[in-house]
This record gives sequence, C-alpha cells and structure tokens, in this order.
Amino acid sequence: MRAARWAFVLAAGLWLGALGRDRFDGWVDATVLPPLSPVTSVEVLARDGSLLRAFTADNGMWRLSVDPAQVDPSYLKLLVAYEDRRFYSHAGVDLHALARAAFQAVTEGHIVSGGSTLTMQVARLLEDSGTGRIEGKIRQIRLALALERHLSKAQILGLYLQIAPFGGNLEGVRAATLAYFGKEPRRLTTAEAALLVALPQSPEVRRPDRDLAAATAARARVLDRLQAQGVLAAGTVVAAKSEAIPLARRPVPMLAAHLTDRLHVAAPSVRTIRTTIDADLQARLEALAADAVAQGGNRLQVAILVADHRSGEILASVGSSAYENGQRHGFVDMTQALRSPGSTLKPLIYGLAFDEGLAHPETLIDDKPVDFNGYAPQNFDHQFRGTIRLREALQLSLNIPAVLLTDAIGPSNLMIGLDHAGVHAVVPGGQPGLAVALGGVGVTLQDLVQLYAAIARGGVALPLTVDSDLPRAEGHRVMSSVAAWEVGDILAGMPPPPGAPSNRLAYKTGTSYGHRDAWAIGFDGTDVIGVWMGHADGTPVPGAFGGELAAPVLFQAFARLKTKLDPLGPPPPATLVVSNAELPLPLQRFRTRNAAFGLRPDAPSVAFPPNGAEVELTDGDLLVKVRNGTPPFTWLADGAPIAIASRERQEVLKLPGAGFVTLSVIDAHGRSANVSVQLH
Repeated sequence: MRAARWAFVLAAGLWLGALGRDRFDGWVDATVLPPLSPVTSVEVLARDGSLLRAFTADNGMWRLSVDPAQVDPSYLKLLVAYEDRRFYSHAGVDLHALARAAFQAVTEGHIVSGGSTLTMQVARLLEDSGTGRIEGKIRQIRLALALERHLSKAQILGLYLQIAPFGGNLEGVRAATLAYFGKEPRRLTTAEAALLVALPQSPEVRRPDRDLAAATAARARVLDRLQAQGVLAAGTVVAAKSEAIPLARRPVPMLAAHLTDRLHVAAPSVRTIRTTIDADLQARLEALAADAVAQGGNRLQVAILVADHRSGEILASVGSSAYENGQRHGFVDMTQALRSPGSTLKPLIYGLAFDEGLAHPETLIDDKPVDFNGYAPQNFDHQFRGTIRLREALQLSLNIPAVLLTDAIGPSNLMIGLDHAGVHAVVPGGQPGLAVALGGVGVTLQDLVQLYAAIARGGVALPLTVDSDLPRAEGHRVMSSVAAWEVGDILAGMPPPPGAPSNRLAYKTGTSYGHRDAWAIGFDGTDVIGVWMGHADGTPVPGAFGGELAAPVLFQAFARLKTKLDPLGPPPPATLVVSNAELPLPLQRFRTRNAAFGLRPDAPSVAFPPNGAEVELTDGDLLVKVRNGTPPFTWLADGAPIAIASRERQEVLKLPGAGFVTLSVIDAHGRSANVSVQLH
C-alpha cells in the first residue's frame, strides 16, 4: 500500500511537471504559507549571555530559539549529508531522490529510502501535516517549493533546527542538546551529532531515555551510512559508536527561579530577557543556600543577594534554598518579603548622627537605663556597659545608644534617610517612633542590601537592578562621604564568626524580635552581600541569632564570590581621625536631647544660610550665622569640623568647593542645628 502511494506521488510529480512552467509557477505562488515564526520559549539570560532559565512555549513544549551560526558546523554537515545531500542545489524538492524512493518502494514492496528534503520536512512540521496521506505529501511538496521562493537556505535550515522533534516535549536542536547532553549545541562530539540526526526521524521510538537499544541502533545506522558516503572516517565511526548514550533527560537550566519568575511576569511579551546575573556565582550560591539549611530542620530557610555596589548591578539573587520545597515554603522569594531588620538599621542611624555633627566614632556615650515617656529599651543581653565609645557601641550592637541617637536625629529623619537610600520601609500604624531603631519597621533583604551599598559607595544610593540594558540612574546622597567611611571603618573592625577569616569585611548582623529573622549584611571595596535566615512563614526560630546563624553564611558567600576581598577606600580628606581627647569639646561626649534641652531653652539655630538655599561662594568662603545657643560654637560641613571654639555668632567658613553640603553648628552644651544648602 505504501509502495502504491509512492508510485502515486511520483506520478503526481510527473503530472505537475507537465502543467507547464507558467501554470506551475502560478500554482506555487498561490500557496498560502503558514506562520514562519514559531513561538519559542521565553529565555532569561545571564550577563555573559548564557541561559539562566527558560519557560515552556505553547502546549508545554521546550522550543528554544537557535541561530544556525551558534550550532556546531560538524552537526550541520552530518545532517545535510544524511537527510538531504542536494539541499543547497534543489528548489525544495529533490526530484532525483523522490524518483529513486518511489522506484525502490514499487520494486521492493516497502520503503527503502526517503525522498523528503529538509525543506519538505520543515513544511510538514510547520503544518503538522503528517507523512501517511497522499494529500499531505502533495501539500508538503507545494509548500516546500513556496518556502524556497520566500526564504533563504539558511532561514530554512534555521527553521528545521528550531522545530524538529527530538522526543517528548523537546523541539529544536538547542532544547535537545540541553536536555540530553546538558550543554548548548556549539560544540558536539560526532556521536552526539549522529544521535541528533537520527532522533527526528522517529523521535518517540528512538528516545534514549526510554529505549536505549533503539537509540543506539539508530545512531549506528547514521554513522554507517555517513561512513559509506565518505563523510566520516572508519576510525571516527568506531570511536563514536563506543561513546555512551545519555540514559535520562537533564532539566533545562533553572537558575535564579524567583527572580526570573518576577521578570517574566513583569514583561510577559518579551521573549529574551537579559540580566546582570553571574550564572556561575548564582549556581555556587544556590548550592551554599542548600547546605546552609541542611542541618537546621525542615522549615529553616535562607535568602542571599549579591550586588556590585559601584554600579548597583545585582550579581546573584537566591530567593530560597529550594524553589519547590513545600515544607520550607521555597516558592516564597525571601529577597522581597517584608521582615523586621533587627539591628541592621543601626549603621544608618550612626551615619546620620555623624553627619549632623551630633557625634563622632570616638564620642563617648552612656549605656545606662533610659526611659522615653514609658518606652524603656533594653540591650539584647539586658546588661549595661556604662560609658563607652560609639565605635564600640555599634560593634557590640547596643540598643540603648542607638535609641539615644535616633531620639537626637528624630525618627522622622531616620525614615527620610531610609527613603533617600531607596528603602521602601513600612511602619506599623504609619507613625515612626523610636522603636524603628531596633527593627520596628518592615523592610526587604533587597532594601537592606541597597542601603549598605549606599554606605559602601561613599553615602550615595543607586537603585539595585538586574536589567543589563537599563541606563544607570543618578545617585541620591544618604550621608556624607566622611560619615559613610566612618561607619564602614567601624563595621570593618567587627570580629569575624568563629572559623571565618579576619579579612576586615565591613559587616553587621541583626536579630528581630522573637528570633524570627537572622540577618548578616557586609561589603568590601566592590561588592555587597546580604543574607537572611529564618522561617518563611514568620514563626520564631528558637535560639537563632544573626551573628551565629547568618554571619557564617555571609563569609562563605564572599568566599564563593572571590578569593580575596577588595580593600575599603581611604578616608576622605575631611575625615577627623583622632582620639576622643583630640575631638572638639562638644563631640567628646554625647548628650541626650533631654539633657541638652534641660540646660537652657534657647537651643541654637542656623540663622544664615537658610535651609535649602543656593549660595554663591566668594573665593571658597561662606558666611554663616548662628542664632541662640551658648558659645563657643563648633561648625561642621558634612560632619567634618571647619571652625572650632568660635565665640562669634557669625563666622566665615573655608569650604572645599561647589555642591551640596550639610552645615551643622554645635554649642557649648552639645545642642546642635543643621541646614542643607547648595553651593555655587
């Protein structure tokens, strides 16, 4: 019966040839073409162009876009030699091969060789017309002829490479090489190429993950015929036949699953999404995340975010230790979840206080019981250290000094600082109080990494981004470069966790109320990493502390990022690097707002220039005036003392140049005022 069909096809071909050139051309030109751009899988790419993740196309098919120039030329050579030796010379139908196939089918009583060209196979695949019906074969011939008139040979070959079936839901050579060999089709062995040539002929029967014997035999037939044609040498064929065939499919790459989900949802119509993610680093950190929770019970979860703080580019984003783990709620992206930051906001508090001239790293502060109208914060260990330097207070993460500084700068100003850093903080009740200093606010891991990136960058915040094509936004200053360096220098003096290297990583840990969140965030001269650990459902993790749980993971993450830390930068020229005794008198000891107000009601204020003003410098000089307060006065620009122990209510300050500057004045009782102005 099949022989009769081939005889009919041959007769039909002769009939078509008898139509005459004009009628034949008209018949071909009238062909209605199917869509020539099959829907391909959405792909999310790493910074080097490698595949982070793909999403299935229509009907759950893996159909990845492929450029013939990115496919191993040896595979293309074998494909054309085996399937269609005259591919580059015929017009879509190889009459010689068609006649031979029909003659063999008639004389032998069964199909001996095929007559379909690669173009005819593309035609069949585009319309899913099948091969058994005579009408389908005629349609393939007509469509193949039409395709050759509309497309180049390279375009036709490209379509075959994209839609050829390779078993199951795999379409196209790229999906096949990723699934069977775990690699892109750029470099293939002869054995791999021969298997790929064989599979589309009977993709379900020859699937190596289902029938190894059938796949092995099909590959051998391809190799033997190509040897007989002189395309492959005998030694090459022997070596190829000895190469193992994959027994199972590999998963298509799925790195940064939570991040790629968000990107796809945000731009569902974009077929190729390019990111700044480092694929190798992402894979290493996903492995680290799995190790980090392995011994912590079946509910412990972790998230890790890495960014280059110089550019704001996100290099890795691990939303959880296991995307599909139900017990750990692995589907929740914990880089984006609102959680209490614990003590991780303290570096911002200190930096803002340094900026306003309220304190210096060597300023002494009293760590003792305090009460703010019924709010009496306690240190984590319920102990008091007495008089202590602010440097040590931050390194010990003491709560009382942080609350005292927050009271001095004002909770609303702390929220403004968070906003300037790009942190979208959520305050319960909407009204910030002193509890914000100790974690009474909702932030995300990405928010905190962006905040620490601003400190690492010298006080200037840039939005973190994974979009490699997005133009870089202008930075927003959160604190002066002096204050940022001082905070970084304090954090770099933190002792590392047990067993971690003493490498002066600037880092801070935090533990939220009830041991629900453990944090560790750190930076060196180029990169910043944030780690969160806890239960994704917000339930407590008994005994969990940021320093014990998250800090070791932070140091391990840096070890997987680089072999050696990049050093922090030198102090800005205006930095006051002195002992407590050498500080201006108002900066030697911190006085609380209540203490300062209790001395005299007439606190100082800056009479000139007014806040927000634009002022012209005269040879670098700026006239300033102070109202009220008790002399002597100390004037600071961006936290650096400019004039010390001045008994005059007006002063001429020598400033370094134009730009935005925060001017602060401190009187003899430690009371202060500040304004922000732009100098020209």
